Amino acid sequence: MSHNMMHSDPNLSSSTVTDEDYAARNSSFSAFDPSRMSGEGSPMMMSPWNQTTPFNKSPWSQHFDENPPQNLPQNGLISSLVREEGHIYSLAASRDLLYTGSDSKNIRVWKNMKEFSAFKSNSGLVKAIIISGEKIFTGHQDGKVRVWKIHPKNPNVHKRAGTLPTFMDIFKCSIKPRNYVEVKRKRTAIWIKHIDAISSLSMDQQEGLLYSASWDRTFKVWRMENSKCLESVKAHDDAVNSVVATVNGMVFTGSADGTVKVWTREIAGKVTKHTLIDTLLKQECAVTSLAVSGSGSVVYCGSSDGLVNFWEREKELCHGGTLKGHKLAVLCLAAAGNLVFSGSADKTICVWRREGMVHTCLSVLTGHTGPVKCLAVEEDRESTAGDQKWVVYSGSLDKSVKVWSVSELAPDLHQMAMMQQHYSTSSEGNVSWDSIPSAKY
Repeated sequence: MSHNMMHSDPNLSSSTVTDEDYAARNSSFSAFDPSRMSGEGSPMMMSPWNQTTPFNKSPWSQHFDENPPQNLPQNGLISSLVREEGHIYSLAASRDLLYTGSDSKNIRVWKNMKEFSAFKSNSGLVKAIIISGEKIFTGHQDGKVRVWKIHPKNPNVHKRAGTLPTFMDIFKCSIKPRNYVEVKRKRTAIWIKHIDAISSLSMDQQEGLLYSASWDRTFKVWRMENSKCLESVKAHDDAVNSVVATVNGMVFTGSADGTVKVWTREIAGKVTKHTLIDTLLKQECAVTSLAVSGSGSVVYCGSSDGLVNFWEREKELCHGGTLKGHKLAVLCLAAAGNLVFSGSADKTICVWRREGMVHTCLSVLTGHTGPVKCLAVEEDRESTAGDQKWVVYSGSLDKSVKVWSVSELAPDLHQMAMMQQHYSTSSEGNVSWDSIPSAKY
């Protein structure tokens, strides 16, 4: 294996990339005002994230066409979906449809990489999208989850089917004083309502439950069939940036307070209760994103310092190591098959392949001109037993969505060595920070 290939050592938190490359991580640069409310502009637009990236001239930044040169790695760009109407904050893929959410408040629908349909959400930029059968749930800056249905006779039309919580539930809940909880000093609100932006949505299909995480420091649990809020959990000391519900009623949350927490769900009759069972991480910098491998065996956590930590489920969530591939904050994660994808404020996506607990960086996908904010992965229909392939969608604050083809086969090692050498010798874009007060993503 090439010395320059990045990979994680399960026993160490270092990798073969030298420490000098990441010396800038120790800077105490802070671009955030802790008193800033969530509506006052996005932290993504702060200046250090518009730096140039060391990967601009790497072999991966080439535009792949119908007949890509044979000597290039299998991982490359298939298409760019651009509609100049706002930064892309959320993505969801389902069979041949792709849903994209932006700060234009529109949700766009793409079919076979062409614009197919759109529907508008009156208020609040679209921070999360999740699909369940014929229903689409969208989480917004205004703290609401909106529900949409595809028209049965015309798949081009999406109709608004409700809001979580429903108007009637808010009305009924607001009458009883016991339904009010303190949300800020001297301010109360009814417990079923998020009072700040929704950052993340997750689903337990088997139980019919939807989870919403918010900058208001809580996550809430909803029964999808009747839109009822079953529970609100005061989960963290700062914004909750990510929630992931996994098998066996286990739920993970990651927060700007620097922690990853593990919750277990118990359902007794009509009562749903989540109990904190573990805190996996306590660090200075914000946790921005979480992902769990398809089998649920590995939990990944991205942070604002550019690192990805992971834990092994089989070993009672023992820390497995750290993936060092980014020079700026990791903003999104996705896992599929043996691969993990990390999207970053450095405008790149790292593709990691897991073998046991060792992760190797197969390639770095470059081409975005702004921070990569969201990722979605689907199996490529051209996959074979010998070559598992994935279609990766990435949404960016450059207002575009890019579509990539990624293979689990290792790329050409000579190409890898060239790319990694370029990566480790370049000093551009080397801006990072340790501590970000109230980093909301």
